[in-house]
Amino acid sequence: MIYLGLDIGSLTCDAVAIDSEGRFLAGAVVPTGARNLEAIARARTEVLAALDPPSTAQVVVVSTGYGRDRVADRLAAVTEITCHAEGIADLLPRTTLLIDIGGQDSKAIRLDAGKVLDFAMNDKCAAGTGRFLEAMARALEIEVTELQDLDAATTSTSALSSMCTVFAESEVVSLLAGGTAVPSIVRGLHRAIAVRTAGLVRRVAPSLTGLSISMSGGVAHNAGVVRALSEELGLPISVPPRPDLVGALGAALIARRRHLGSTSSRPLRT
Repeated sequence: MIYLGLDIGSLTCDAVAIDSEGRFLAGAVVPTGARNLEAIARARTEVLAALDPPSTAQVVVVSTGYGRDRVADRLAAVTEITCHAEGIADLLPRTTLLIDIGGQDSKAIRLDAGKVLDFAMNDKCAAGTGRFLEAMARALEIEVTELQDLDAATTSTSALSSMCTVFAESEVVSLLAGGTAVPSIVRGLHRAIAVRTAGLVRRVAPSLTGLSISMSGGVAHNAGVVRALSEELGLPISVPPRPDLVGALGAALIARRRHLGSTSSRPLRT
């Protein structure tokens, strides 16, 4: 039996396959694009093709993310809050506060042994999300993947007055025209994201004392954002090896548990 989690987001469609013991088998990330049904099919095909050896076992699917209801053969569609909580509890079980920054929203989730106690979500504006960073990278005429290296190249930080994507892009262009160094602008962008995200965090955790913080979502690949957020919160932040797959992993784990009808708190881990 193969348990497949599909996380259909605004930027990417992520897939994770686990076995009957809850062990990670394979993962895949594909761009969502304008046709999410095609992205879902491609992600599923890629992750199942990556199994070693290839399997002909039955596949049980749980979907999550914005496009979760688009998966026709799912066992269930589960919210991304629940799936991210499930996934991070398997990878970093001591986590009591999870920060998830995805393509078009940010979330702060309070946890207790993988159970959601409270959460806050910013889904009305792209500021501080993956789309925001993509827009800023275009304004700087660089690739998104270059941002963390540019951040590490300086200790200078240019202050930004706006987190609105349109206004921030204009401000970046003005800073460039005024001769401000690109690494300083990038570091300023990361700090602005950190300040905005910290406000979201404090809605669910007015006091951070004693909390163990982790981060998921594609933006967690950017070490500059993680650094800035850690400095803003005054606490270390743990990031799993594949933060973009946390939601899909959680969906796969839920698929396994529901299919087996298990009441155990956690599946076996690798």
